[in-house]
This record gives sequence, structure tokens and C-alpha cells, in this order.
Amino acid sequence: MRIGYSFWGFLGPGITDTPDGGRSHRRPFVDALIADGHEIVFLQADRDRAEAGDILDYSFAPDDFPEIDVLFLEWRWPIPGRNTTDCASPGHTCDLHRQNTLLHHYTASRRTPMVIWDKDRRLTADSPWRHDPGVAVCEAALSPSPGATSLLFPVADEWLDNTTPEALARTNRPLSLAYVGNQYDRDDTFDHYFAPAAVHVPHAVVGKWHNTTRWPHVTFLGRHGFHDAMRLYGRALATVLLLPRRYARAGQMTQRIFEAVLSGCLPLCPADIRHAQRFVPPPLLVRTGSDVVHTLHRLRTEAGTDTHIQLLADCVSRLEPFRLSRQVKVLNGLVNTLAPAGGVR
Repeated sequence: MRIGYSFWGFLGPGITDTPDGGRSHRRPFVDALIADGHEIVFLQADRDRAEAGDILDYSFAPDDFPEIDVLFLEWRWPIPGRNTTDCASPGHTCDLHRQNTLLHHYTASRRTPMVIWDKDRRLTADSPWRHDPGVAVCEAALSPSPGATSLLFPVADEWLDNTTPEALARTNRPLSLAYVGNQYDRDDTFDHYFAPAAVHVPHAVVGKWHNTTRWPHVTFLGRHGFHDAMRLYGRALATVLLLPRRYARAGQMTQRIFEAVLSGCLPLCPADIRHAQRFVPPPLLVRTGSDVVHTLHRLRTEAGTDTHIQLLADCVSRLEPFRLSRQVKVLNGLVNTLAPAGGVR
């Protein structure tokens, strides 16, 4: 089928000064869909070319309305001062405006089948799209909203299959604790888990943290490029999986878990996250900042041992639900249900 894919971000590493959590999984997902026989045309701006200077071999139609069988949206929502302003305003991004025109052209007017991937859990509970028979809503959660389908952030099969816990466990890791990610809606969990531990162990935080005065003892390194941020995982023994409450309540784990694990960085998981026991083995569940400190000290004594290797192997095995080939099957099932003949344009 010909899928019109709308997303606001990058397929490659992009640029440093912008958030986009899809860089480790979007391109493998797209390539797997193409390998499965689908044709993909991107309907938002080619930010890889315009902002990062990366020329990638994909089809973009940011201003047109090409013929498609299914519209696939990574859902965008209003962000005051950014995508709700006039197009000529400083700092304006046109992702929401473009999404609205796509919705009007394809779905409201032409009844083109649509899949909404609500990756940030921003689609309101009373949205009419949740009740439209021609629309499938997906969430990256183990317990999605009523009526929604679980479509997790995918990790490439090759990355998963080629990971060697033995080699990762024997890598020198001078940092005991690291965090990669932005501040958004994470102050409380950072306060509870990361900040108390940072007093006691070598650590670093990479990402956009605009208000850090309450944590003067924490080493914030600012934004790093995607590959540099990934390298931080390779220098750290462990990380803490910090989630906004709206994610934690639904068991929506971000891509940070497989970025960390497959770099050999053990993920400590707050026990109050829904399905926490499915994401990490029991020795990596934490309930307080003191738990984080004690766990880090224990992990440091076990570093490089068979216990460490087995713990990493257990973490890798728990990434199976995120496997790319599984997520492609989920999307294919939805697409085939919405447009079984591949001829609805």
C-alpha cells in the first residue's frame, strides 16, 4: 500500500538543538515497512535536508496531497508559542497546521483510512477520532486507552539480536549513573530518584533542562547530538527510567530503555510504573532515591562478573515486546483492516 506518513522530526541523527525521541527507531520502522512492500511518502517538511544537511533517499511531499491508501500520523498537539502562532512568527513550526490540512483533505473530505500513533499521549479522551470507524488509534503503551491498539516504540531486530551482554558487561564504565533525555514533566521523578543518588556517585545528565537551580549538585551537560548522547550510555553503569505520570500510568516505556540496555547501561525502573516488572528484572526495581544509591553500589561491586552479564542478558530478553518485526505486524494488521484492498485513495 501507499502510506502517507506525517511526523515532525528526523530520520537521521538530526541537529542537537531540537527534541525528537524518534531518532533511534523511526528510520528502522520506515525501512521495515518499505521492505514489507509498502510505499512511503512523507507529508511533513524534510527536516533532515533543511536543518541537518542530510540528504536521504526517501520521498517527501510537504506541500502537496499525493494519492495514498492510508494516512499515518505521529500525532501532533498544540504547543503555545510554537505551533499555534502565525506561520510568519519567529520560532513558529508548521507541524500542527500541516497536520490539520492533512486531516481535512484526506480524512474529513475523502474518508481515507487513518492510523494515529499518539506517541506522546496527547490525543484527548473525547477526541472524535477515537470513535471514527475509519481511524485506528495507537499508543506506545502496554495498557493503552480503551479502544486504542498497543504499538510500541520499535527496536531493530538486528540491534537486538547482535547485542552481546558479555562484551557490554566488561566495558569500562567510569560513570555510575547517567540520564539522557529532556526535562519535560519529569521534575518530580528526577527529584525522587536521580537527584538523591547524584550526591553519592559519578554521574551526568544530557538533554534540555531549562530550570536546574534546585539541583546544584547535579552535573548537567546540556544538549548533545544523538550519537554523543548514545555514547554516554556506553560510559555509564546504569540509568533511571524517568517517565511523566501520563506515561507511567499506562505502562508506556520510552525508547530510552532499549537505547540504554543495548549500550550495556542497566535500567533502574521505578516500581510504581505500571508493568515495571515486565520492563526490568527484580534487582533493578527501585522505590526511593536510597534504593537507587544502594542498587548502584551493589552493581558496581558486581561489574564485569557473571552476575552482571546475566542481569544484562535478562534486560535484553525483556526488550522482546519492542522488537521491530512485531510492531510492523501490528501496523500491517491495522492497515489491512482499514484498507484491505489497498485501493482506497
